Amino acid sequence: MKDNKSTEPKTSIFKKFPKTFWIANTMELFERWAWYGLFAVLALYLTNSTDEGALGFSQTQKGALMGTVTAILYFLPIITGALADRLGYKKVLIVAYLILSSGYILMGSVQSYFLVYLAFLWVALGAALFKPVISATITKSTTKETSSIGFGIFYMMVNVGGFIGPIFSSKLRGAYGWKIVFIMAASAILVNLVLVLLFYKEPYRDESKDTIGETIKKSLINIWTAVKDMKLLVFLIIMVGFWTMFNQLFYTLPNFIDQWVNTSVIYNSLADISPALAAAIGTEQGTIAPEMLVNLDAGAIILFQVLISTLVMKWRPINAIITGISITAIGIGVAFGTGNGFYLILGIFIFAIGEMASSPKFTEYVGRIAPRNKEALYMGTSFLPVAAGNFFTGFLSGNLYQAWSDKVSLLQTEVAKRGLEIKEVGEGFTQNDYYNKAGELMGMSQQELTDFLWNAYNPSKIWMVFSAIGIATIIGLVLYDKFVLGGKEQTNGEEEKVVTE
Repeated sequence: MKDNKSTEPKTSIFKKFPKTFWIANTMELFERWAWYGLFAVLALYLTNSTDEGALGFSQTQKGALMGTVTAILYFLPIITGALADRLGYKKVLIVAYLILSSGYILMGSVQSYFLVYLAFLWVALGAALFKPVISATITKSTTKETSSIGFGIFYMMVNVGGFIGPIFSSKLRGAYGWKIVFIMAASAILVNLVLVLLFYKEPYRDESKDTIGETIKKSLINIWTAVKDMKLLVFLIIMVGFWTMFNQLFYTLPNFIDQWVNTSVIYNSLADISPALAAAIGTEQGTIAPEMLVNLDAGAIILFQVLISTLVMKWRPINAIITGISITAIGIGVAFGTGNGFYLILGIFIFAIGEMASSPKFTEYVGRIAPRNKEALYMGTSFLPVAAGNFFTGFLSGNLYQAWSDKVSLLQTEVAKRGLEIKEVGEGFTQNDYYNKAGELMGMSQQELTDFLWNAYNPSKIWMVFSAIGIATIIGLVLYDKFVLGGKEQTNGEEEKVVTE
């Protein structure tokens, strides 16, 4: 007798997802489109010359803004997730989209540091409202049978949105200026507002009779209960190092490329192969925008995540994480270690391989060490090292980069050494004016000036700090595996789960 299930077309599993599942995935794509469309170029917008439409802030100001606000974004879901359970998903999504769309428009409309900070904080609040709701919707619209492929589709949407957004922002800002980036981000969010108003159906959830204050208090108590487990707490602390190193891709690398890498060499090499391809990827000036190069990371994940996940599928999560971070540390070193555009591309691809091996296993591992029936409680702590990593990244990308690697700061140091008199960068005298005046007084073209500063001050040395953080994280995980886990694969009651499931 034939098993009807075995002959059922595999594609039929897609029919088992409710409409809300597909709406949630579409909203995730557009939200990531908006977020990464801005975040991929935010470091450049904050620090580049004002005569190009950017804000001209210092690297230290950039690091403080991006680091603290993004850290708050990843910490807030403790509260916003509890609020969503209390108030309802659809209501919270509507509020989130109104905050996000208005926040993106506001960010592109103000120029003072204080107002930009407040506007970005407003955006972070909207994103923090969105994150737990969309994840919970995916969870509640999948079953034990469909959850694996369901979350696979979800993470694919994350990467597709994160890949498309920077491409659009890069081409749009090149053609129409910086303001269009914020309009694009707000427009993507308004698409989501239409989707949630017309098509989103509230999934079933247990109605809570607790007040909002009681709900938030319970959430904080749950987090505290989880982190009292030293096995979990030590792991989360160690992983702060990984996220600190990882975030340099968005915080620091765009500035490094913009200031030090001659991307016209890459453009010309592409043009020799295909002028149309070079024109599609590059700028009208015959260069490659930094965000397009950084976006190779997301492109690689879309193409190769399934392959890498298959390769590490049977590995112990801790081994996959250690291996992935090791590869990522190499990639970050190669990317920052030279001013050569081709080594930069190689470093980004190496970095992506390490990211693909380690990031998914991080979430899996937190679930593995959870005691039985406390998986969700432990998973709620996984954002803590991400929040802390963003905070520390802000310092490295800000204070350290400005001291060691910022082209403007290094040129100001050289100008002072030579006793040259050049007006300080400020209103009416931009960074580009400063570069041009310094080049004129020193008798150098802009490329010669860049080469001189590179050789004299070695701005690439910052790679040693970033890679050292990765190495320290690896050492911490090796010691953790040996002395805390004892080299065992199953932990915290997992043996019981294997037997009973």
